[in-house]
Amino acid sequence: MKIGLYTDSLHDLSFTAALDWCVENSVETVEIGTGGFSPKPHCDLQMLLDSENARAEFMGAIESRGLTLSALNCNGNQLDPEPSRRKQHEEDFFKTIEAANKIGIDVVVAMSGCPGDRDGGTTPNWVTHPHQEEFAELLEWQWDEVVTPFWESAGRFASDHGVKVAIEMHPGCVVYNTRTMLRLRDVAGENVGANFDPSHLFYQGMDPLVVIGALGENFVFHVHAKDTRLDHREMEFTGGIDTRPFVGNPGVRAWEYRTLGYGHGAPWWCDFVSILRLNGYDGSLSIEHEDEVMGAREGIIKSIEFLQPIILRTTA
Repeated sequence: MKIGLYTDSLHDLSFTAALDWCVENSVETVEIGTGGFSPKPHCDLQMLLDSENARAEFMGAIESRGLTLSALNCNGNQLDPEPSRRKQHEEDFFKTIEAANKIGIDVVVAMSGCPGDRDGGTTPNWVTHPHQEEFAELLEWQWDEVVTPFWESAGRFASDHGVKVAIEMHPGCVVYNTRTMLRLRDVAGENVGANFDPSHLFYQGMDPLVVIGALGENFVFHVHAKDTRLDHREMEFTGGIDTRPFVGNPGVRAWEYRTLGYGHGAPWWCDFVSILRLNGYDGSLSIEHEDEVMGAREGIIKSIEFLQPIILRTTA
């Protein structure tokens, strides 16, 4: 296993400055944002597609520093019911797969997306409860008419390009838990698996260790190392469905994303890396900083120091 970084966390630095910072701070792999929700501060996706020289410079900048590229990341909403947003995120997604093929990278991180209503609304509609039969009907319509056609095609496209799509189970998307992840695999095929980020599972009341085992061997294609702190008193009062804003509310919400170790201690993370290896994953643990309590550089450094004695370097 290696310690990695999703470099959007250093969005204020240039591409080469971010890579230099990674080397100086013992990061071994980098994950680069290419579009979707990412401002893509370190990648010109179109240039990667159009120019062999640009691809050589991009990979040369990474590899000459002793780093490796773990994945390209285009987390977005390819199923967005608003036409202009959907078009942009679809283009980013498929172009990222093409770019990964051209530069010799076999993993693209993405989200499953979230459609809207069947009456032509332009706002994504995440169905989370079957209380009214209309909710259940809408959910099945989303899967039958939007999710399945897109991901059947996307799965074939990824397979044709020799790329694995690592889906982040994320609330607000149609794939957010174990059952929906498995349902998407059935639709899209074996080139679609998981970008396993435990932070999104904690506040749903799930046990990430159980989820890894349930997904099974070689289902995890990539991993995000991000923690979540649960405020148990606030969880008992509000529950995990907390729609208050992330930004500007540290210490207020029922849960919040935290730097590694500030939500769950070393024993939990030791179990995490062990379960990953037992299920066939031995790749990068890519740190993603979204901690509202401390700055990005401090949080990343603390996460690196936290992981160093925990990750598994050798096999028996």
